[in-house]
Amino acid sequence: MRNLLLIVAILYSFVLSGCGYNTLQATDEQIKASWAEVLNQYKRRADLVPNLVNTVKGFVSQEKDVLLGVTNARSRVGGIQATPELINDAEAFAKFQNAQGELSSALSRLLVVVENYPELKSDANFRDLQAQLEGTENRITVARNRYIKAVQEYNIVVRSFPSNLTAMLFGFQTKPSFTVENEQDISIAPKVDFNVPDPTAK
Repeated sequence: MRNLLLIVAILYSFVLSGCGYNTLQATDEQIKASWAEVLNQYKRRADLVPNLVNTVKGFVSQEKDVLLGVTNARSRVGGIQATPELINDAEAFAKFQNAQGELSSALSRLLVVVENYPELKSDANFRDLQAQLEGTENRITVARNRYIKAVQEYNIVVRSFPSNLTAMLFGFQTKPSFTVENEQDISIAPKVDFNVPDPTAK
């Protein structure tokens, strides 16, 4: 009897591996690891914001709306519980992405304002924070790309035959991925004007 159970267990393991079960597990774990890195980089950025705002505030106190916008956007990001389960909830994931997009936009507006203050741009503390922010934005881009690739590989397995049958049997479902935050903006072709006046023309 024991030998029969052992044979059944071995056959069952072969069936599961042949139907994509192991691939589903591996790709799901890759998503979790990639998501953890995304969260790590977003947290790094959120941690930089208070120092950045305080440094800028000393030079541009009259730009209260811009500073408040950054602070509020960071607060909204902090108000979302970015748990591992968030990647299984498309609606929660979209809220997370929107909040991060708002913070990105607020930081961009802040850096545009900074251009009007040469003394701030030359401040060593600000330059250091700006360099850290730029490095973090690059890390966020890399982490997001890895997550997108991991989700793509996983979703292909979940939706492909015969592994889709295994996915249905064990409750594996497709996971949401990052999308373009400003889809409407990038769908509009930029205006290019070649009619620049010739300074030598009389």
